[in-house]
Amino acid sequence: MHRLLPTVLIPAVMTSLLASCATLASQGFAGRDDVQAFAREISERNGLDEAGVRAALALVRPQPSIIEAMSRPAEAKPWYQYRPIFLTEKRIADGTEFWREHADRLAQLERQYGVPAEILVAIVGVETGYGRNVGRYAVLDALATLAFDYPPRAPFFRKELEQFFLLARDEKVSLTEVKGSYAGAMGMPQFMPSSYRNFAVDGDGDGRRDLWSSADDVLASVANYFVRHGWQPGGEVAWPVELAEPARLEGVMNRGRDLAAKTSLGELRKAGVSLPPGDDATPAMLIPFREEAGETFWVGLPNFYVITRYNHSAHYAMAVWQLGQAIRERMKGAEARAS
Repeated sequence: MHRLLPTVLIPAVMTSLLASCATLASQGFAGRDDVQAFAREISERNGLDEAGVRAALALVRPQPSIIEAMSRPAEAKPWYQYRPIFLTEKRIADGTEFWREHADRLAQLERQYGVPAEILVAIVGVETGYGRNVGRYAVLDALATLAFDYPPRAPFFRKELEQFFLLARDEKVSLTEVKGSYAGAMGMPQFMPSSYRNFAVDGDGDGRRDLWSSADDVLASVANYFVRHGWQPGGEVAWPVELAEPARLEGVMNRGRDLAAKTSLGELRKAGVSLPPGDDATPAMLIPFREEAGETFWVGLPNFYVITRYNHSAHYAMAVWQLGQAIRERMKGAEARAS
């Protein structure tokens, strides 16, 4: 899902937030001073009907389970536990079928945007299992809960809640009926409201940007998102590498949520890392992935970084890339058997 990783809370803080959320729900969400101020501010800023905004917010039911979910993101798992969530036989088989179903459109989008078909398919596969699971929370509830009852990320989610009101106005999306993730991400590609407004594309030409039921819109929107975030057509994504002395390169490694490239291909070669041919000036991430028997290492190239713009996690980007590669290999195998 296009989302930022949640802040992991210590148990005492999380317990306090859950209690606060439940108490405020019983007092009436829309009557809170901070909620009323928000309704007034976004109405004045965007020409919204304040009474309508207040009426919508009066329907919000704060969700304590969302606060709890924010404390245990899947991306915090070690790689050997995270990878099996997404690299499954079912997800590969379903991705192959999804590719076959939309093969012509995927080929067209690959030519138009330069984003490989397997990346587009893998994003939809990782996010929602190719549209089978788009989320169970009312998006309005999710965004409002996080905007007002989750201080670590409240500014971000207040912006997204404002964007959701604008999305409802401009795209005729229902404020009260739309379901999504616990973070408020929506549709088959799990776009946050700001991403929906800024990057979604009318791929089927029907005058709407429908990220729930139009595969053409979904795939074109994901491709557009990648291009707008700097995808390099034809560029590599990641390479596995062997490190004789990992400790010598610890200073340039990307651990946790640190995703800024700290080195280059040339610098890694000078340090003795064996790499495929490539421009020495290319920025590079040196990423350790924790396996049960120790760490393995990968070099992430600029396109790998672009995948992390969809979800700010090296684990996420690697899962997308490896799932895409597995689906592409399955497609090649099927084509070879058919010829």
